[in-house]
Amino acid sequence: MGYAKRQTTFPASARPATAAPVAAAGGKGQQKSIFQMQIGRKRTDLKGVEVLLLTSELADLLEAGMKLGSALKALSNQGEEDSPQRDICRDLCDRIVAGENFSDACAHHPKTFEPLYVNMIRAGEASGAMIEVLRRLVDHYERFDNMKGKIKSALSYPIIVLSFGVLAVIGALVWIIPQFKKVFDSMGAALPLPTRILIGMSEFLIHYGWTLAVGAVLFVVWFRRWKKTPQGMLKIDGWKLRAPLISGIVAAGAYSSLAYTLKTLLVNGVNVLGALKICQETCGNEVIAAALRTARERVTDGTSISGPLASSGVFPKMMTDMLAVGEQAGDMPGSLEHIGKRYQKDMDRNIAVFTNALEPILIVLIAGVVGFVAIAILMAVFKVSSSLG
Repeated sequence: MGYAKRQTTFPASARPATAAPVAAAGGKGQQKSIFQMQIGRKRTDLKGVEVLLLTSELADLLEAGMKLGSALKALSNQGEEDSPQRDICRDLCDRIVAGENFSDACAHHPKTFEPLYVNMIRAGEASGAMIEVLRRLVDHYERFDNMKGKIKSALSYPIIVLSFGVLAVIGALVWIIPQFKKVFDSMGAALPLPTRILIGMSEFLIHYGWTLAVGAVLFVVWFRRWKKTPQGMLKIDGWKLRAPLISGIVAAGAYSSLAYTLKTLLVNGVNVLGALKICQETCGNEVIAAALRTARERVTDGTSISGPLASSGVFPKMMTDMLAVGEQAGDMPGSLEHIGKRYQKDMDRNIAVFTNALEPILIVLIAGVVGFVAIAILMAVFKVSSSLG
């Protein structure tokens, strides 16, 4: 469902005086902005943390009494000359001077300002509460960044340990085991089965390691392309919601983020259908997005939100029940706030369970690999020693 285009524009006092000739030079309104004329930039969009800082600084300047155009002009003078923030702020300022709304100007940078950001700015323009909307956007991005940081920190330890473990095993098979093989061959004794397996793995890796490396690279290239297809995204996102250990983290994080996003949109005046569409585009999980798409179609027919979400089978019963209570009480944002806090706590608890369970699993895995190598070598040493005796 689309949004009706608002004709709210900023007064002339919001425009920096020095930028007036730029608007006049536009001719038919098709002038190229500074951002559009710059070619060859390595990066022309802002990351999530940079958008958070930009939004926070813009809210501070507006709260201090500056007009929007002047605030954007001040922000465009910060940082290095070729920084993306300077280019984007200059482009936003030029578009506002040319008569565009701030929300429409942000929409020209979809890689920097997601639909959630643009629609909340549009709601702030309609309600006249721009500073409050910017503060809520800052809270939303801080909460999301904190959630993403917790997930990354939980996954960093096992990735590092496994990487070093794999490198250590490859090094042993390529450089250490061949030296033992020379010693064993010189003695001419029959080797035990574990030792023969270990030597066979070493010889295979030495002779066909390049084939494995090429195959691994081809598989990574294919997988990265496949996961961007609709079928690939749906499969991978579904696996994330069912995989052992990580499913609790991913699911709780997705439910918490969805609740907070929906609550933020509803509080700022975005209608239910529009809010569901934005959540569908920004949830980051294709399985959840499909459920939201179906729910939005049924809400158009007059059904409540909780009913379609419950029938999808994707969302937990507790979440849909709390949502139904909010619908009956007429306090949907309050209910969504409770849902967000509840699943954020669940995510923190699941992260703790994941890290606590992963440590002994990694210890057992690494001990098993190292133990197999040690036993295979020791059995061969004992075999050779007994044959010499």
